[in-house]
Amino acid sequence: MSEPERAPSAAATFDPASATIAIVTYNRSSLLTRLLESIVRMDPKPGHVVIIDNASVDDTGPVVESFRDRIGTEIVYRRLDTNTGGSGGFSEGMRVAYELGSEWIWLMDDDVEVIPDGLARMGAWAPRFRSIQGRRYDFDGSEFYWQYRVAEALAIPIPFAPAGFDESGYKEMNSGCFEGMFIHRDIVAKIGLPDPRFFIYWDDQLYGWLASRHTTSVIVDEFVLRRTREIKQWDMGIRHMNASSDAYRYYIMRNRAIIQQYYRAHGVYRAVPFTMGTALTFAKELIRLLAVERTVRGTSHLFRGLRDGRAIAKDESFRPMPPLEASTQPVA
Repeated sequence: MSEPERAPSAAATFDPASATIAIVTYNRSSLLTRLLESIVRMDPKPGHVVIIDNASVDDTGPVVESFRDRIGTEIVYRRLDTNTGGSGGFSEGMRVAYELGSEWIWLMDDDVEVIPDGLARMGAWAPRFRSIQGRRYDFDGSEFYWQYRVAEALAIPIPFAPAGFDESGYKEMNSGCFEGMFIHRDIVAKIGLPDPRFFIYWDDQLYGWLASRHTTSVIVDEFVLRRTREIKQWDMGIRHMNASSDAYRYYIMRNRAIIQQYYRAHGVYRAVPFTMGTALTFAKELIRLLAVERTVRGTSHLFRGLRDGRAIAKDESFRPMPPLEASTQPVA
């Protein structure tokens, strides 16, 4: 496949109203406020803003209501009965946006803000690609590096994938990040909704991998988001390693088994390299504990995740998320 030249502005062929921003939030109303304020300043704006509230017990609901008359586009607010994690929240957000008839769905956490012309920047690439990731500024204004390539056999990110862009302005990826994934409904129809069984972690990487099996997925040289929450990290230059939590440590190991089930379903699972990927993930988390959090406490959650993952890997009833009906009409 020959590489096309970098896209010029495509405002005439991309309709901002065809896009929906889908946000997942949980007990972080101050961060959500900052994100919604940034959407107020956006030009152009999306047709809808979907907010999935993972059963927050703070003032998230009133905060959302305070923006209805200010934001300049329609807000659709869904408060879930229980906390379904980021995975469940993005699955529900994708479902709501899809049923609204959205052509494009832009996913994001509550701890980012949108650059004012971010939607126009993403839309400029929309006529050419169907799965697009923009770039982000970190909390301190530096360029945030994201590992956009996955070593498929190992099912882990490639940490040394080149960070720079050439004159084309994009790089092909086979991964995804729900902090900024911009995806067309046709691809969602083919691969289904994000899998809520992940709860947190690996869900977006797998979803991006699934998308890349149906379309050319790209990360583009466009800064469209800025992170608004400072996270303790180990700075390694252009790359960094963030602090984590016990829940993170548990799910990063447990959810390897869900990826394993998807790999089996798609005929790409190979036991030896996949097991190597799991071992490398475990080692990376030990390094994270030592280098970022400067402790060895937390390793029990890694082992617990491995243990519970074995039951998932052996579950013969496990099925991947089904495709959606490929209709472009909203559901009544």
